[in-house]
Amino acid sequence: MQTTKLNIDSILPLTCSRAGTCCFGKAVMLNPWELLCFSKEKKISTREFRDLYCEFDGIKLRFDGKPDKKGQNACSQYVAGFGCSVHLGRPLACRLYPLGRQIQFDKAQYIFEGEKFPCLTDCAEVLQLPKMSVGEYLKGQEAEKFEKAQDEYLIVMQNIADIGFELLLDSGLSESGDIETLALWRIMGNEAPEVLAERIGKEWIDYLMLPEIDDSNENPTIFAQKHNELLLLKAQEKFGTIKTNEELHKASVLMIGLALHLARGLGADPKAISEHWVEIAKSHGAKE
Repeated sequence: MQTTKLNIDSILPLTCSRAGTCCFGKAVMLNPWELLCFSKEKKISTREFRDLYCEFDGIKLRFDGKPDKKGQNACSQYVAGFGCSVHLGRPLACRLYPLGRQIQFDKAQYIFEGEKFPCLTDCAEVLQLPKMSVGEYLKGQEAEKFEKAQDEYLIVMQNIADIGFELLLDSGLSESGDIETLALWRIMGNEAPEVLAERIGKEWIDYLMLPEIDDSNENPTIFAQKHNELLLLKAQEKFGTIKTNEELHKASVLMIGLALHLARGLGADPKAISEHWVEIAKSHGAKE
């Protein structure tokens, strides 16, 4: 689908009428910081929120509420006649809507799908509201913290993947003639999220989505960095003494799978990322 690119100064009818139309039939992906924010606003544990209201072990918000006139199910957090029950804890996808966000050359770019601004179809009343710039809209949505969390978790994703690369390239596994590891990297990029989550297993999914970090910290950058440290320590603990090629293969596949699962929660394309990582590994001598 064609996309329209915007900059921070672009003017559009962005004042939200909070009609709730966008709370139906969407795919809202989550990172660990957003899962925490939701649970704090709901006043339940992160594990409880994940198990009650999320799919694929926490990376997608469940839309299983009463359908609208189009047959689209409501978000699990939507209350008819009221709206979002956890509005202050809503994730970046909700704060940006109908905009999307891309990072190119370390710079954020905002987009929307199609040529016509999406809200004008189902929320025509926004035409009567004051126009705002993209920057003003984002400020009003208090999106800055959530953008920082997204950016930090992109770094965490790559750091997890780097462990997978090291286990393949720096351990002697690739030099042994191994061809199975890269083949599985590619397969995981094409797997359905529930299949990949099952492959990863509950233990590592919990390390990824339910980090044991003091949740009183309101700084998403610090939260993500502490999470990164925990994941690196856990990988060192689990894989620091393994020696056999079979163990190295399984560990590398697990780390790449974990990174791809997080990538999906960040709204990235696991297939494209896995293809990219396979090509990088092959350029460093790995075989498929």
